Amino acid sequence: MQIYLPIAEMSVNVFVILGMGWGIGFLSGAFGVGGGFLMTPMLMFLGVPPAVAVGTGANQIVASSVTGVIAHTRRGNVDFKMGGVLLVGGLVGSTAGVWLFAVLHRLGQIDLAISLSYVVFLGVVGGLMFVESLQAMVRVHRRGSQRRNGAGRHNWIHGLPFKMRFRKSKLYISALLPAAVGFFVGVLTAIMGVGGGFVMVPAMIYLLGMPTQIVVGTSLFQIIFVTANTTFLQATLNQTVDVVLALLLLLGAVVGAQAGAQAGARLKSEQLRVLLALLVLGMGVKLAYDLVATPEDVFTLVLEAA
Repeated sequence: MQIYLPIAEMSVNVFVILGMGWGIGFLSGAFGVGGGFLMTPMLMFLGVPPAVAVGTGANQIVASSVTGVIAHTRRGNVDFKMGGVLLVGGLVGSTAGVWLFAVLHRLGQIDLAISLSYVVFLGVVGGLMFVESLQAMVRVHRRGSQRRNGAGRHNWIHGLPFKMRFRKSKLYISALLPAAVGFFVGVLTAIMGVGGGFVMVPAMIYLLGMPTQIVVGTSLFQIIFVTANTTFLQATLNQTVDVVLALLLLLGAVVGAQAGAQAGARLKSEQLRVLLALLVLGMGVKLAYDLVATPEDVFTLVLEAA
């Protein structure tokens, strides 16, 4: 069953889009990521223009994140105070990112910028996560017990000013650090059409020292508002949000997020991180290959209205 996408200016199979939405929603509930790091490249693989894939992908993330947060809130796995600090930085970062997106779009470099950003960040973050997760699993297996990530670590981070106490996460750290993480992720959300979970989740675990189970729900909470802000700005400033495509993705994502939250609750934190790392690495390798591989159609004809 085909349906026409007015902004993307192409026809797609409805069931393929619904299936993609369900899969991304499942990842959101299980891993605490918005799923945009997979959604945007997958839309591009279907032929959706990169600019439209970024703008529309950010919109889809909102619904899957909302349902994921609801599920994790019921389990008490959301640190709303930490989420609020991350959100402040995220809103500022996403606004700046949309402006940068518009500049690159006018220069005709946005497609290349999107692809290169994915290759670099997915490769680096996925590799680091995979190595660290395997090391953690080995340590737990040898010792027979699990130690909370970040516990007992003291470095330059603990000397930063404006400290706040986050009781849910059992942390007493500077608010500048999570705000900076939120800002950086906000910029990525605008440029790459992602929720930023593939950067935020490891940053919250390894940099802030938060417990993994709390990280998942808190990450989703912040993602909701940052992606909503990004979607609004992309639609009004850059006109790159395809409403028809977004609605189809939303329908699948709402159902998938609930199933993902239930699956994630059955896995250990180390297992969650290994699986997420493999997903990130796999997509990064695919995008890197597409950048250097010889295209099937060497020449592309683009028609522009006079």
